[in-house]
Amino acid sequence: MSPESIIANEQTENSQQDMKWKPETGERVVAAMSGGVDSSLMAKLLLEQGYDVIGVTMKLWTYEAVGGNRRAADSNCCSVEEINDARMVCQQLGIPHYVLDFSESFHSTVVQNFVSEYLNGSTPNPCVLCNSRVRWVALLDRVEDFGAEFIATGHYARRRFNQNTGAMELLRGKDPKKDQSYVLWGVNQELLRRTIWPLGDYTKHQVRQQAHSGRLHTANRPESFEICFVTDNDYRRFLREYAPDRMADIPEGEIVDTEGQVLGTHQGYPNYTIGQRHGLGIAVGEPVYVKAILPESNRIVVGRKEEVLATDCEVSGVHWTSGRAFEAPVEATVAIRYNHRGARATVTPTGNGSARIRFQTPQHAITPGQSAVFYRDDLVLGGGFIKRTA
Repeated sequence: MSPESIIANEQTENSQQDMKWKPETGERVVAAMSGGVDSSLMAKLLLEQGYDVIGVTMKLWTYEAVGGNRRAADSNCCSVEEINDARMVCQQLGIPHYVLDFSESFHSTVVQNFVSEYLNGSTPNPCVLCNSRVRWVALLDRVEDFGAEFIATGHYARRRFNQNTGAMELLRGKDPKKDQSYVLWGVNQELLRRTIWPLGDYTKHQVRQQAHSGRLHTANRPESFEICFVTDNDYRRFLREYAPDRMADIPEGEIVDTEGQVLGTHQGYPNYTIGQRHGLGIAVGEPVYVKAILPESNRIVVGRKEEVLATDCEVSGVHWTSGRAFEAPVEATVAIRYNHRGARATVTPTGNGSARIRFQTPQHAITPGQSAVFYRDDLVLGGGFIKRTA
């Protein structure tokens, strides 16, 4: 299933001006506890703000299903160690802790899409679908079982209610190094209304300091930067083991330059990503980068650095966070990958949940499968999945 068919372009009327968008003091809140320092401090802050907090850890995958580094299997997201860490923090804080298994939904929505995108020549960011179509939806479907209406997560992002439009707005986190709004653009209005982000105004340094001051069990836990279900950070290994038959069906093919001249042989196009320079196995006398991946012809196209620059791209599955679609061109700062600072561009809606983006200056390695997220200062206007450069 394509990502744009999973994230529907939900253009619904905004909620009423007097909608409830934050819990009352003493009201129950379900805290999503990953076992890391961020979610641990998040739960502590909720208690200090006077809420009745319940900790919930979501089990999204098992090592047996995804394979990988056995030594890392017990120390990554959804591992036994992280579940135990979340439980210990909840015991420290004196709050209940539960584990909910959402692995079936995660595999069908996120993992299978991850594999399909690579086999289609794209480079997906699975966190976008996980956040908008698994974590939030699955958890909010269960919060009533706990007598709650709101959830909280440890993401570095913020939200605010716009009194003039009646819409919830998604904002960057205050810490530019930790801002996670890029992977949250698909979260719709109803989910935004019912979500709290206590860390949105904190820096990572402040979070560590407060966790140490509070003597939280996870205060020194290191951060994890890899894709959670690719435990050894080797997506190529993951594809070979998770989809061996489909990977085996992809033969070696040609590596060509932008003029079509054959320069060498690739080892299966899913093993390459746009902008890749090393590991190409060719020598042409100057640095070259992957410019395009062409599954239909089983070719990898490479070019000099200037040839990998592009000014225009097309996106699909566009979601506007306000709940109402823009119809006229929008001037915005557009980020094309996680931690990309963003560049000035014009986003022109083209109908059917699609848009064309034209940057003021050429951008390096615009990659199909990644998200393009539209910002106006700190405000997230929306986003979409990059389909191709134009």
